Amino acid sequence: MTRSVIRLVTTAEDHRIARLAAAAIGLSLIDAAIPLPLPGIKPGLSNIVTLIVLARHGWRVAAWVTGLRVVAGGILLGQLLAPGFFMSLAGALSSLLILAGAARLPKRWFGPVSWSILAAFFHIGGQLALARAWLIPHDGVFYLAPFFAVAALSFGIINGLIAAGLLVRGQGSEDRVQKTEDR
Repeated sequence: MTRSVIRLVTTAEDHRIARLAAAAIGLSLIDAAIPLPLPGIKPGLSNIVTLIVLARHGWRVAAWVTGLRVVAGGILLGQLLAPGFFMSLAGALSSLLILAGAARLPKRWFGPVSWSILAAFFHIGGQLALARAWLIPHDGVFYLAPFFAVAALSFGIINGLIAAGLLVRGQGSEDRVQKTEDR
């Protein structure tokens, strides 16, 4: 019997995506440990990574990082293929959908904060739609919408401001490295 060897060839982009996904996964684990007053309301700390990736590397890389975060988070939290996993997936897909369009808006008026707010609202919208269609087949689920909307707006603004600050700080360090290399 002959043994065959499968060799995976990875690129620098594969390594970058893995590092960014690891950061997002770590933040989602922290998110899961934070006790909050209503089930389903979370700060969405991993979305900070998604926003930074979207700004620096584009939507495709942001989609990979988000997808890996959802699947790995589901595995690590013991929720893979459980309702919580599908709720996370529905929210992630909804927010990625709006980010695909939002990233094309004029950068002069739209950036990490507006992207974060839009993504937060679509995330919770996707989750509420799935909850209504699958878990709670009653319109009463929408009575929670105002609470989720306030949380989405609040955390969307906070996460967007953090991402914007990190992008500015990162740009400053990139400029310093470039000036050093130019000498």
